[in-house]
Amino acid sequence: MAPASRIAVVTGASSGIGAATARRLAKAGYRVVLTARRKDRIEALAEELTKAGHSAVAYQLDVTDRAAVDEFATAFETIGVLVNNAGGALGADPVATGDPAAWRSMYETNVIGTLNLTQALLPKLEASGDGVIVIVSSTAGHGTYEGGGGYVAAKHGEHVLAETLRLEIVGRPVRVIEIAPGMVRTDEFALTRFGGDEAKAAKVYEGVAEPLTADDVAETITWTVTRPSHVNVDLLVLRPRAQASNTKVHRELS
Repeated sequence: MAPASRIAVVTGASSGIGAATARRLAKAGYRVVLTARRKDRIEALAEELTKAGHSAVAYQLDVTDRAAVDEFATAFETIGVLVNNAGGALGADPVATGDPAAWRSMYETNVIGTLNLTQALLPKLEASGDGVIVIVSSTAGHGTYEGGGGYVAAKHGEHVLAETLRLEIVGRPVRVIEIAPGMVRTDEFALTRFGGDEAKAAKVYEGVAEPLTADDVAETITWTVTRPSHVNVDLLVLRPRAQASNTKVHRELS
């Protein structure tokens, strides 16, 4: 594998799945480029990885800022991996009373952010001769549920982006992988969704003995990326054993 193919850009790397993925890819021998809006978080992670003997750099970036994304892309002639992980959910209101600003924000981050990075870095990935684009969507992109309209719509958009791109670039040396996690317990996802309401956030995981962890998803991402270059994992849905669907979860409640 050419050295350029050992460079991996990870968006949303300041916490959760993004940070865990950066750690996993670094251990797998990639030079990781950590991007996120929270500069202090990614700089601390880059320092952690460097001290552990890995190669990592931090770059503050808002994926919805196209000018900033284009400037970021000029730093590379070629790269090997792009993990589009930046995203998130806001609120759980019904469609009838949902906040349009929250819907717009979710679409901008999850879909347009992914589009921005993918468009800016696709030529660099192709130039490597063995590029990989990972899109971290969600099971929300494959089935709806009450109170999830805005997030579901955004994640469906991300799924369609991945599916369409794969059709459009077939024959080029770039794989397009979609990872769709179900219930993942991280420090921030549910808390952010419910505006910092710890009780509501805890309710999401109530009675579920073992939701997925960020590292479970990161390990899966790293596995797909490190398959032989002729092997494309088009779509991998990942759920905890206790979750049969977006609306059916086994809970052990006293």
